[in-house]
Parts: sequence; structure tokens; C-alpha cells
Amino acid sequence: MSPDLWLRVCERLAIELPEQQFNTWIRPLPPAELGDDGGVAVATLRVPNRFKLDWIRSQYSARIESVLAELAEQPVRLSLTLAPRDTTLSAPRPLESRPQSASRVMAQAMMGAQASTHLRPPPQHNAWMPDADAVLVNAPGAQPLPVAAPVLPAMAPAANRNRLNPALTFDSLVAGRANQMARTAALHVAGAPGVMYNPLFIYGGVGLGKTHLVHAVGNALLKDKPNARVLYLHAEQFISDVVKNYQRKTFDELKAKYHSLDLLLIDDVQFFAGKERTQEEFFNAFEALLAKKAHIIMTSDTYPKGLVDIDQRLTSRFDSGLTVAIEPPELEMRVAILMAKSRAEGAPMPEDVAFFVAKNVRANVRELEGALRKVLAYAKFSHKEITIALAREALKDLLSIQNRQISVENIQKTVADFYKIKIADMYSKKRPASIARPRQIAMYLAKELTQKSLPEIGELFGGRDHTTVLHAVRKVGGERQKDTELNQQLHVLEQTLKG
Repeated sequence: MSPDLWLRVCERLAIELPEQQFNTWIRPLPPAELGDDGGVAVATLRVPNRFKLDWIRSQYSARIESVLAELAEQPVRLSLTLAPRDTTLSAPRPLESRPQSASRVMAQAMMGAQASTHLRPPPQHNAWMPDADAVLVNAPGAQPLPVAAPVLPAMAPAANRNRLNPALTFDSLVAGRANQMARTAALHVAGAPGVMYNPLFIYGGVGLGKTHLVHAVGNALLKDKPNARVLYLHAEQFISDVVKNYQRKTFDELKAKYHSLDLLLIDDVQFFAGKERTQEEFFNAFEALLAKKAHIIMTSDTYPKGLVDIDQRLTSRFDSGLTVAIEPPELEMRVAILMAKSRAEGAPMPEDVAFFVAKNVRANVRELEGALRKVLAYAKFSHKEITIALAREALKDLLSIQNRQISVENIQKTVADFYKIKIADMYSKKRPASIARPRQIAMYLAKELTQKSLPEIGELFGGRDHTTVLHAVRKVGGERQKDTELNQQLHVLEQTLKG
């Protein structure tokens, strides 16, 4: 593999990922170490701490690995490891907007090159500065708050000031029962912003398509009204803007930027938790936008009343329009997503292969896309047709991890902890609803997530008959299709077990 491979990978990820995510998680990483392990190419990334390692593994590893394989034109295994404690990892400063020359800045950031004069920040930004909330809240015993990095001057082309990804449209979004209500509401907003469902609050787990949906609204509005003032950003970017303007005492600039919009799209508002000054400024922007009949769309990992450490004034505003959930995609929708995305890649996936992959990758759309890229890359590099056997080989690491980590005993413990019952209740003959219900859910998950037969599962649940297990599986599976709250609980349990 060429020594500039990691540089090229970063250039690709800088384009594909939201700016704040790229600057936070990918850009600070040192160059990957390229090697060989028994004839298999390996790229080793050294990460400074366990939290970052776990997050990068769960959120980005599949995409990094697929880009590595595509650019190297051969299968590449990504290995994440903790950096030695005495190793200091340099963390390049995040950019407010992506530069016009990605390769130049990536080369400087990732390979440690000296920054050219015109890219250096002005003197007043040459130090790490605290969050505005950290300045305001400094009481004894207060929890330490994160610090914000200095920000370089914006250099993005005018066409990208709205930060929208033009590829994320309603046409490229696979519709299904899981996102039907959210998609319908988003279409209404795109067609008549400021009229109905304002604000629109979309919530759900990671990787279910919330970001795709908000980008689709922004792109649809700009198609109809090219002069509309639209801005997409992650909540962390808003926090960063508050920090900058607090330090510079330039809150008029903040108001000018946000209060004049026609459509504000903001991801992951749960990140506002505990940041009082940020919440105050967002409340002000929120009120100003609603007063001028501008539209606001927000996403979160939970519903408004479930948000923690966020002022009640804000959560009541969040809940004042329309709140809709995006649920984990059902099997048929996962199959449709795989087949649609494989067609878009120019390598249509046979339906039986799509069903095989969809049955084994259940967590979210992001993981589904990662699995698809692995299968397509494996087929391309091995010059073989896409079959179930090839998919099984391409995903063998994923499948082996699932089979190794998820046991009936682990399911019983996880479900018991979640519903606050004793593990012994899983085997007992007790039948109150507070125990019988979690037991049925554990049986359902055991059938869904392991290779155990019904009699084997029954035996592990206190010697119950296989018909009892079958009844539990059918009952929970049927209710999951109708009960949004149950579906969310099962999604959380499945992600925990696969985590």
C-alpha cells in the first residue's frame, strides 16, 4: 500500500462526514500505520483513550475500513488500538468550514507538515479556550466542562455555506414504516416552511436516518427557493459559535447569523445538556425564528421530555410543534435499503443476499451500509459474483463477533438489568407481569440474536417447553410492529448486546 493512503482516506472522509464529526473524531488521529498480517493488509490506528476508541469503532470503523479497501484496491483490515501513555498525539485545530484544497490541509494536519502562512490563525486564537459555560459556571464541586478548540477563519466556498450534503435528498431516502411519519412531516415542511409542524422534532437511535431527513428538507427547499437562507449544523457547532462570540463579546454577530435564517436544521440537540449559556442563546434564536415564521427542525436521540439537563423552557418549546420518532428499520425495509444502495453503487445485490445481510445486521442503517460496502468491496477484489457464500465470507468477522458475544445468559442479564428484576426471575416459575414480560422479551431476543433452537432456549429459561418460547417470540414480535415504545426498548437492548 502506498504511504499516502491514509492522507487520501482523510480527504475522502472530510467530504463525506459532517464537518464537526470529522474535525472531532477523525482529523486529530495520527496517520495509520500500514502493515501486513499473514498476507492480509492491516491499517493500525492508535487512539489516545478508551472512550474515543470505542466511539470510533462503533460509529466510523466500518466506513474507514471500506474507504481504505476501495482506495488500496484490496481488502484492508482496520485495527484500533490504544496509544502508549507516553505518546503525545497532536490534535490539529478544527476548521470552521472545509477549505477549498482538501488535500493541502489534510497533508498538513495528518502528516504533521508546517502550516503555510495564509492558513495560520490570528494571534488571539493561538491558545485553547474554555467553553463559555465553563467561564460562567465555576462553582466548587462543579463538573469539569469540555474545552473548545480555536477556530480558523472560514474558507468554504459560498455554495457550501449552508453545510448541506446535496446527495441526501428525499429521492435517495428509502421510505418504510420505520420512517413513514417523520418523512411525511418533513415533506410538508419542505413544501410549506413556517406553516405546519413548527418546530419539527425528530428523535431516534443512531444511524436511523435523522440526518438524511433534515438534509433532504434543506435541499428540497433550496431547489424550490434558491435564495432561501438555510443552515444545517450539528449542535456542537452551535456550542462552538456561542463560545467564540462570548470570548469576543460579539453576540450581535451570533444573532445576525442565526436570527435571519429561513430554515434552521440542527442535529443532536441533546449535546446542549448542562450548557446554560448555549441554551439561553438557542432559546433566543428559537424565539426569533418562530416570530418571523422561519422553520426549525431538530433531531435528538430521545424525545423532548426525555432530555436531561436542558432547561424546561427549551424542552417545552421543542414539544410545541410536532414530535415524531424514526424507528429501527424492519427486515423488509433493511432489504430495500441494501438493494437500493447497491444499485446506486452500480453493483445490484441479489434479493436472497440482501435478506441474508439484513437478517444479520439489525442495529441501524449506518451499520447496514457498512456491511454492504464490505460485501461489494470483497466481490470487486475477489472478482466473484455476489452470493450468500461471498457475503458470509466478507462479513465473517462481524458474524463471529455476534456469535461470540451474544449468549442466552448475556441476554438474560442485560434484560434483567434493563427492567430491574433479578436474573433468577428468568428461570423461576413466577408469573406476575413485572417478571413475565421481561422474561418473554429475553426469549424473543434469544431467538432473534442467537442460533439456539426453541427447545434449547426453553431449557435455559428454567426448563420451559418450546411452545412457551414460541408463544413469547410471536407475542413480542407482533407487538413490536405496533408498539413504538416497545420497539425503542428492543432497539436499545439489541444495540447494548451488540455493543
